[in-house]
Amino acid sequence: MSFIAIITTASAQGQRRPRFQREAFQTDKPMVHDPVMAKEGDTYYIYATGMGIQQMTSKDRKTWTVLPQPVMTVIPGWTTDSVPGFGNHVWAPDVIQWHGRWWMAYSCSTFGRNGSAIGLLSSRSLGANIWKDEGCIVTSHTWKVNADGQTSGDNWNAIDPNFVIDDTDTPWLVWGSFWDGIQLARLDSTMHLATKPVTIARRHRPGDKNAAENPTSRFAGPNAIEAPFIFRHNGYYYLFVSWDYCCRGAQSNYRVAVGRSKNVNGPFLDREGKDMLLGGGTLILEGDKTEWEAAGHCAAYNFDGEDIFICHGYSATQNGAAMLIQRTINWTSDGWPELITNK
Repeated sequence: MSFIAIITTASAQGQRRPRFQREAFQTDKPMVHDPVMAKEGDTYYIYATGMGIQQMTSKDRKTWTVLPQPVMTVIPGWTTDSVPGFGNHVWAPDVIQWHGRWWMAYSCSTFGRNGSAIGLLSSRSLGANIWKDEGCIVTSHTWKVNADGQTSGDNWNAIDPNFVIDDTDTPWLVWGSFWDGIQLARLDSTMHLATKPVTIARRHRPGDKNAAENPTSRFAGPNAIEAPFIFRHNGYYYLFVSWDYCCRGAQSNYRVAVGRSKNVNGPFLDREGKDMLLGGGTLILEGDKTEWEAAGHCAAYNFDGEDIFICHGYSATQNGAAMLIQRTINWTSDGWPELITNK
């Protein structure tokens, strides 16, 4: 294993160094894609898609300092060996503290294809920004359907990871984008897979002929669901997912839906009782076409007694730029999340 954070002075053969900005700057309107958040001491951290994983800090979740260095100043060589075409642009991280250590998962992929991998880092402290390469959690191999109808590869995509710790202190990983939908597997004590993945949510019922054609990839299919995040609250596991299409600026139509289950591995039902495995999901956020064209790839947390929801939105006033959205979660009398705009 190697340490790949800002103290790294040399890289092994095959490793790459991402480019990064020269100095930190502050903003109250951070541009960010696929954000996740953590708190250590009195400091909040955001990690997001970017060259080597973008990072920023804040004391109040209002003014953010965008740091000049990425999390990964060296990209491990195994990533490009596992994912042909992958470079330095690291997608959709997730971060969690478990058993006295911080764990970060991240996505290595190329757009619209499922030859992908989810990597793992660990650290004793977010403030120190010293991360250890823990290798690969899971890899997906390109899904192919031959002329004779025979299939090969994996019918899921190893990106958009989220760690979940269940009520027995067992870690799980949920991930996925398109193909057959959202995947879930139990992890071992080293945060690597202990079980085979199973599908827990889809955008459409299998074989649904009303599913719209995918305008972004001829490989991924029309099952437009991704970016899962599971949040525990009051005896339920809430599965947030993003529907439809990101990454198209003002043309994006991303939105967020949710279901819940008493068990970490489902079934996850929406507010009407429909199973998310069969296309269910209760919509809780979409673009208002005034401030945001679309919004998605969310995360949810409890900080200091307050439940909060974050995601990125495509700004309607800044030409579709991806920017941070934060909302307070209000829980209805029957236990469903509602998002409250903080003025």
